[in-house]
Amino acid sequence: MQTILDKIKSIHWLDRRIILIAVIVILVLLMMDFNNRMTNMLELNQQESALQTKVAQLEQTKVQVEARIAYATSEAAFEEWAREDDRLINEGDYPIILLPAEGATPTPPPLPDTPQQVLSNLQIWQKLLFGDR
Repeated sequence: MQTILDKIKSIHWLDRRIILIAVIVILVLLMMDFNNRMTNMLELNQQESALQTKVAQLEQTKVQVEARIAYATSEAAFEEWAREDDRLINEGDYPIILLPAEGATPTPPPLPDTPQQVLSNLQIWQKLLFGDR
């Protein structure tokens, strides 16, 4: 231990300054590298949490899609489609077909409303302040 202190004391004062400056520069560079690594770590942690949220959403979507697939391939879905969309009937069912009564007149389509009168802003204010004359 004594020999190291003696060697340090034997170094000229200008050399000590140079060594001290070199040590400070190395420490500054190490701190900058540490700062960059911490910044990268924070960004990666944020990305990880965003990805975990997205994975959870995708898993929920997967479960919903699997449930819809299970229903779509079931007998109940086929029965619903056949009866409601394709108008099919089962054996023993009696289809009802509605026909118009003989001599009945069809209901005329409703007439379009009469076009409303477009008023200018001046006319609107006149009616508002003075009423209809």
